[in-house]
Amino acid sequence: MPFPQKNLNDDESLILDLHPHWWYYAPALLSTAVVCILGLTVLTNFDGWQQVTLGSICLAAIVVAGGWLVVQVVKWRTTYFVLTSHRVIYREGVVARNGVEIPLERVNNVNFNQTIFERLIGVGDILIESGGTEGQQGFSDIARPMAVQNEIHQALQTYREGMFRPAPSRFDVADQLERLEALRDRGALTDAEFEIQKRRLLG
Repeated sequence: MPFPQKNLNDDESLILDLHPHWWYYAPALLSTAVVCILGLTVLTNFDGWQQVTLGSICLAAIVVAGGWLVVQVVKWRTTYFVLTSHRVIYREGVVARNGVEIPLERVNNVNFNQTIFERLIGVGDILIESGGTEGQQGFSDIARPMAVQNEIHQALQTYREGMFRPAPSRFDVADQLERLEALRDRGALTDAEFEIQKRRLLG
C-alpha cells in the first residue's frame, strides 16, 4: 500500500516510500511456524488423552501466534518511512496513528547502524540528527539503510541548492513568458502546457 499522495503538498515530490523490512514481523512468523510444527508433532507421536490435551494446548498456541502474526503484518502494511523533496515522514498505527515529520531544512546529520546479522539480511537503523526539539530521532527496521542514508543526503543537498539559488528577476520572467507565448503560437506548446509553464514562472 503506497503512501497516500493526498498527504503531500502541491510543490512536494516523493523520493522514497518504504515499509519496514520483513524482519519487522519475523518474530511473529517464526513463533507461528514453531507452534504449527509442535502441533504436527503431537498429532503424529501421541494418542489418546495425551493427544487431546497436548493438541488443545497447541491449538490455542497456534491461534495466539497466528493472531499476533496477522496484527504484525497489518502494522507493517500501515507503517511508512517516506522521503520527499521537503521532509522525512514516519507514520505508524492501524486505528490510533502517530508519526514524525522532520523538515529537510532542520536535518543536520544522518547515520545508520547495522549488526553483522542485520547486514546479512539487509536491515538496520537510521538515526537523524536535527535542529528540532527532539534533537535525535531513530527509525528501526529500515531496509537497505546505507542506500536510504545516501538518498537523504542527496535530497538534502538538492534542497539546500534550491534554497540558495537566486530567484529570476522580473525581466527574466517576462522574457521567458514571451518565449513561451511564441512557442504556443507556433503550436510547439499546447494551451495546457503553456499555462503550466506560466504558473511555474510566476509562482
